[in-house]
Amino acid sequence: MKIPGKQELYIDNQTSFNRRGVLKGAAGILAGSLASVGAVGAAPRDVKKRKRKAIGVKKGRINQSVVSWCFAKHWSTEEMCSAANKLGCKSIELIEPEHWPVLKKHGLTCAISPIPVEGPPFIKGFNNPKHHDMVIEATRKAIDASADFGCPNVISFTGYAEGVSSADGAKNCVEGYKKIIGYAEKKGVTLCLEMLNTRDDSDPNKGHPGYQGDHVDYCMDIIKQVGSPRLKLLFDIYHVQIMDGDVIRRIHECGEHIGHIHTAGNPGRGELDDKQEINYPPIMKALLEIKYKGFVGQEFIPTRDPFEGLSQAVSLCDV
Repeated sequence: MKIPGKQELYIDNQTSFNRRGVLKGAAGILAGSLASVGAVGAAPRDVKKRKRKAIGVKKGRINQSVVSWCFAKHWSTEEMCSAANKLGCKSIELIEPEHWPVLKKHGLTCAISPIPVEGPPFIKGFNNPKHHDMVIEATRKAIDASADFGCPNVISFTGYAEGVSSADGAKNCVEGYKKIIGYAEKKGVTLCLEMLNTRDDSDPNKGHPGYQGDHVDYCMDIIKQVGSPRLKLLFDIYHVQIMDGDVIRRIHECGEHIGHIHTAGNPGRGELDDKQEINYPPIMKALLEIKYKGFVGQEFIPTRDPFEGLSQAVSLCDV
């Protein structure tokens, strides 16, 4: 911090110059600045103790959600809910139903439900008939839980190729979804097929080499062939940017078929800050242009203070 030194003061003859008053005022300003710096440095880590600041949701035209797995190693479910409320988010998502009573206590919903399978859910999917019985049963359980709680969506995946051709994988997905989509329609729950990137092999949380549904057009073709309003696209902006780019144009092309949105900075799947390449405000405005009413889930992996990163992301997407 630079402390002001001597300054030239231009005073007309009628101005009374009080040297002691000026020094006293400067000292007060300096003390206030130092106190402010000290306050930031000493900010409590406990999310519950943080006072709400002029950050987070103000306009509220975009419904925002906190993706639980990204913050689970930093916060408990209670702390996640507290952070969401402080920032004006309405949901904690991809969190198991056993935690939903905590969400309800805090006045939050779950924007999209996980599916109850062992291991990473995106490996064994609808593209392989040998997994159909397991995936359909898990999806049915997730639909039931979601319908009971009021969760609007259930996540879904093509699965890894595992030797299945792209054409056969798409055909198998259509056949598999048609076996369960009628149940989703009956329960009023939407299945959201997520497109994932296969290029980033640096970390299993950042990319998924081997995943079959790694392009928007591939997933959209499956969705259109199934032909139900209860099967939509999970448009993950981070994954789309890596594989296809042209994000805003693709949002307009997919339009009403988009059921859920995820965010993250690229490269690295970190915060939505100036260290990454995606310009989020105009992307959020594109969602408003297509009259998107669903949720935007903040799904970045924190690399610094998680609350500060989350507050920055939420504010950036509040257009």
